Amino acid sequence: MAIHNALTTQRILSIDALRGITILVMIFVNELAGVQGIPIWMKHMPADADAMTFVDMVFPAFLFIVGMSIPFAINNRLSKGDNMWQLQLHILVRTIGLLVLGVFMVNAEGGYNEQAMGMPIALWSLLFYAGVILVWNVYTFQSNVLRWVLRGIGLVLVVVLAYLYRGGEDGSQTMTPQWWGILGLIGWAYLITCIIYQLAGGRLLLVLSGLAVSIVFYIVGKSDATESSPVAAWMSGQTGHAIHTAIALCGVMVSLFFFDQKKKQETRVRFILAFVFAGILFGVGYILRPYYTISKIYATPTWALYSAAVCTLLFAFLYGLIDLRKVSGWTSFFKPAASNPLLTYIIPYIVYALMHLLHIHWPEQFYQGITGIIWSAVYAVIVMVIVVGLNRLKIRLQL
Repeated sequence: MAIHNALTTQRILSIDALRGITILVMIFVNELAGVQGIPIWMKHMPADADAMTFVDMVFPAFLFIVGMSIPFAINNRLSKGDNMWQLQLHILVRTIGLLVLGVFMVNAEGGYNEQAMGMPIALWSLLFYAGVILVWNVYTFQSNVLRWVLRGIGLVLVVVLAYLYRGGEDGSQTMTPQWWGILGLIGWAYLITCIIYQLAGGRLLLVLSGLAVSIVFYIVGKSDATESSPVAAWMSGQTGHAIHTAIALCGVMVSLFFFDQKKKQETRVRFILAFVFAGILFGVGYILRPYYTISKIYATPTWALYSAAVCTLLFAFLYGLIDLRKVSGWTSFFKPAASNPLLTYIIPYIVYALMHLLHIHWPEQFYQGITGIIWSAVYAVIVMVIVVGLNRLKIRLQL
């Protein structure tokens, strides 16, 4: 499977900026979720509301950025000499890592039995994150032996914690994928998108076909055929993965619009392609809305297509501002988090596990009205600063 794109191996500032902005907003809205007395447009919409807010677009933005990064990552590994089997192994390992992280984090959210586990869930979680850091940290010292010893310790710690986990009232349940968690869902979308991108050979029209197939997969999975066809019944349980993949494929296409150097198009034409693509996404989403409504919880096509369209326009703006007009000084604030998204993602979970273990609570005023909104914004900035501090301590995570 040959890849027909020619992409730079350098980091694209506008992609990093979009990733950093998404992470900052994610931390903000996650903290905001517990605040009372705030406008409805600052919260997730209910599953049956047939509506969405900017909060409902944070997860799609992550998927979109994952898709944008895939062509660069695959082309970069191939340019470094990876053969196709080495590339598939790398993709598989990253996927498994995301699935493991997602499952562990979901099981720590509920259903656990601390008495049967013999430890508070907060301590279990902190030990898990310690294992994650040991396994996936980017070590800068020269000793390969020490590097693998530390990773081995982390892996053993994670396995032991999985063994110790107990759930249910009688403590008889072991760890199970109740659902895959946000990271797990990203993992599945990443895997499927990588497969489609490679099968398409990076060709734009074939990637677009993969996007169309993902939407059709959802439609078939939600059709009445599920009652009579075992295949359609199976598809009905995978519709969420299809829609998440569709969002990631939109990100792939936008990267190809702007950065495929084999296509000798003027910059103006690349922007036109992006705007037309966003218009098509809005249009198809509008056509499908009467049949499937807008719902992040149900992962409907309209929610996905509207979100991807907004992400396309937002990226086009950032690319024009940062990479073309060179207004990029402000992006340095986002750089540590943008280059360490996994570390930034888990920091709030580490903070709250530590607070729970030490019986520390934020003041009640932090969860009321305008004070809560301000605190959520301040907290998001604090987390970004913590990332900078951890980077200076040589803690960086990379799957």
